[in-house]
Amino acid sequence: MKVLQQYRIPFTGLKPGKHHFDFDVDDRFFDAYEHSIVKKGRLKVAVILEKQETLIIAWTHIEGTVALTCDVCLNEFEAATAIDERLIFKYTADEELADASEEIVVLTKNVVEIDMAEPIYEYINLAVPFYKRCTEQGNSACDASMLKFIDTLSSQDQQENKQEMDPRWDALKRIYKQ
Repeated sequence: MKVLQQYRIPFTGLKPGKHHFDFDVDDRFFDAYEHSIVKKGRLKVAVILEKQETLIIAWTHIEGTVALTCDVCLNEFEAATAIDERLIFKYTADEELADASEEIVVLTKNVVEIDMAEPIYEYINLAVPFYKRCTEQGNSACDASMLKFIDTLSSQDQQENKQEMDPRWDALKRIYKQ
């Protein structure tokens, strides 16, 4: 977890106003998370913290590429990613009032730094499309040999299904046709 320590921002000594922080995200970052959708990538993260009297607003801009696996041909490809997000950190002296939401994180009086690793990880993984295809990411077409192999397997599977038809279904089909 030492890899993730570089994404911590000590805010207690910061003066009110805007402050810029830059981070690099690489494969070691994703290795720190066991069940990450993304395993490889090279991204630049720019965080602008605006410290105010009662809260801190963090604007995060992430840009770079992540390695994804195509859901059609299983080929690995690079997908460009550009993310802009905002996160609000609110101060509270009472730990019982420390209710956090998705966009508001509550900081108690004993917290002295903001850990940006978790939000950065979430932003990157949420930016991955649900259905990943080589062609939709602007890359070359899917691997033709793999597509041909998939077609032959599916046609063989259809032929096997036709041959292994249960005779009871034939009787039901005759009833349905009447």
